[in-house]
Amino acid sequence: METSMRLTLWPLRLLVTGHLVAVLAQPVLAGRFLTGDVDAIAVHGAVGSSLAAAGLVLVVAASVYVLAGRGRVWVAPAAVVLLLAEGVQIGAGYTRNLALHVPLGVTVVVASVLLAIWVWTPSAGRVR
Repeated sequence: METSMRLTLWPLRLLVTGHLVAVLAQPVLAGRFLTGDVDAIAVHGAVGSSLAAAGLVLVVAASVYVLAGRGRVWVAPAAVVLLLAEGVQIGAGYTRNLALHVPLGVTVVVASVLLAIWVWTPSAGRVR
């Protein structure tokens, strides 16, 4: 693996993994709220809002991976789409639009899981 690829892939891997942990906490926190833990919704909102900041950092890391590390080109646009989806998700949550919030949340979780799986495969370390 080329040095520039290694230097850009490891931060991307760590950020994607941390992002995934926060994303996976969201349905757990929502479930706790639905079972009567009213304080869990505040944590759910805080974690959701922090995901926007994490998503922005993820976009930067993905862009550096693509441009400086010569990684797969689709990763940067995928990170942007994920960030935009999280922004819409936050808006839908705060307006209590559950008809959008729940299915979009499932989509964000699935996309985050798939990205996290891919970033740890050997394919992610190959220069394009």
